[in-house]
Amino acid sequence: MASSFRAFLNSPVGPKTTHFWGPVANWGFVAAGLADMNKPPEMISGNMTAAMCVYSALFMRFAWMVQPRNYLLLACHVSNETVQLYQLSRWARGQGYFTQKKDEPASE
Repeated sequence: MASSFRAFLNSPVGPKTTHFWGPVANWGFVAAGLADMNKPPEMISGNMTAAMCVYSALFMRFAWMVQPRNYLLLACHVSNETVQLYQLSRWARGQGYFTQKKDEPASE
């Protein structure tokens, strides 16, 4: 057990590297997105949420391509992408993008 913990400490993605602490800090974005789910859609910034979606998508690719492959960073950005896409859908519904106006006939 001690040898596996020591191996983790000294690994290329262990807690002595930015490959560990960067993703740990990025989990704050996920936590903030989860906390914002209880807020009304009018308080969501569509521009910022879209920017967070692009940011997480770019860094998912980075986490996959960097050597050594950073699965912690990948998991963080997959989670953030999921949360931000949900928030973006809440914002769009709040703006009325997915509702049909009553004076328009239904398309067939």
